Amino acid sequence: MSLKDMTKEELEVLSYADLTYMLLKENKKTMTTPAIFKLICDLLEYTDEEYAAKIGDYYTSLTIDKRFVLLDNAEWDIRDNHKIEVVVDDDEEDLEESDEMDDEESEEEDVETEESEEIDAIDDDLDDVDDDLDDLAIIDDEENEEE
Repeated sequence: MSLKDMTKEELEVLSYADLTYMLLKENKKTMTTPAIFKLICDLLEYTDEEYAAKIGDYYTSLTIDKRFVLLDNAEWDIRDNHKIEVVVDDDEEDLEESDEMDDEESEEEDVETEESEEIDAIDDDLDDVDDDLDDLAIIDDEENEEE
């Protein structure tokens, strides 16, 4: 059934998204958010104030609804009119990128190993200081004065 053939009561029962779907399907052309919503407001006999108050919520409802797609030219269309093509490219570039990532990971591991070796060397130096301190004895001031 065409939107023009529907009564106002029938139109009021439909959601904005449903009305948009029907408009885009009937017109067979893409449209901007304000243009679509203006047509809907005309069908529902809304005032300009109601149009201004509700257009934000209308836009949000379109972005959430999976039936619609927003095109590069800021116009909406039905998603079914656009096929999404997934291209898997197994060129050498992908392999080179993978090799570069492996090289970066290897370099990171080398840096971590060097840092670990430096920490071990510092620990060894501290152990030597501790060994030197073991040979020291603590004496009281009285014992020191007697000598």
